Amino acid sequence: MDAIYNHMQPFLGADDASAMMRIAESLQSFGTYADEASSDGLGEKLPQRFDAAFNYIAHGIEGTGNADDTRTASHRTNYFRETYAYGDEVRAPGIEPFMQHSDLQDFARKVSGRSEIVPAIVYANLLIPGQELAVHTDVPEFRGANRKVLPQWLLVVMLHSGLFDAWRIPIATCVSWFGTAQGGAFTFYPKGPNGPREAIPAAHNSAIIIDTDKVFHGVERVSQKMPELPPIEKSARLHFLGDNAWQLRDGDTVLGDYDWSQIRYSISWKAYCFKDAAERDLWASGTDDLSVDFIVNRLEEALRDQGALTGERPEPTAFARLLVNQFVRFPAVDTAAA
Repeated sequence: MDAIYNHMQPFLGADDASAMMRIAESLQSFGTYADEASSDGLGEKLPQRFDAAFNYIAHGIEGTGNADDTRTASHRTNYFRETYAYGDEVRAPGIEPFMQHSDLQDFARKVSGRSEIVPAIVYANLLIPGQELAVHTDVPEFRGANRKVLPQWLLVVMLHSGLFDAWRIPIATCVSWFGTAQGGAFTFYPKGPNGPREAIPAAHNSAIIIDTDKVFHGVERVSQKMPELPPIEKSARLHFLGDNAWQLRDGDTVLGDYDWSQIRYSISWKAYCFKDAAERDLWASGTDDLSVDFIVNRLEEALRDQGALTGERPEPTAFARLLVNQFVRFPAVDTAAA
């Protein structure tokens, strides 16, 4: 079934769009996405989103052809992220009106087909020239299972397996773009992984709202008219220096200097979507939460039923890779629209 989405341009009033730029500056620095923690005992030797990373290394952004070598690919996709708000915790003062935006909640009702909308997360991504984002689906949530308690790849496996749909919390995501960086289009598969690939320019003050937990999407390469992309380890940070200037540093080592006009800046707004107040209250009560043992055992049972696993359960890293390979089906070919 085709995904329902809304493309908005313009998205906010001019002053509000400018305020989104100022909020990024107020944080002063952004860390790498790779710096997010992993989880002990559940493939802890693997990156949080190794599902998307390994597919990117094998196939690149478009699903065909090889990406760069593994190390270069890691630098190219190790973008910069900070969370502005998560539930009641506000980390970027001034983001509150955006998080509670009534128009976004109305669009979320339309996209999800559900009436009870609870704004949940706002975070920002910065990509420097030469970076892109691997094709992926976003991290879903279930009652008792979210990115605070489980590795992100496992949550993705849970959704794609279809085994936990009764506990899933549908999420509507609005991705909005600010600034004048060239390139970095939002590429996605609204008709499913075997359908045509479409792209929307990351134009200033524009946005799309869609179920990114189910729709595969990525970011095309940000235009690069400067020296080669520097090595970006998880300890690197992107610092705002004032006067539209940003600097990439790893400790005391300067890796690059950039202007706002070169940096792709997006803000993602996510809201939980419930069919009614009773479903919302069930989530809030925690009385029907999933446990880690139940999740892992159910996935293992499915692997055995499908003939993908016999004998003892593999060690955690091998087991994690088996789960991703069995349940997550990425777009196989480049079927971009003309």
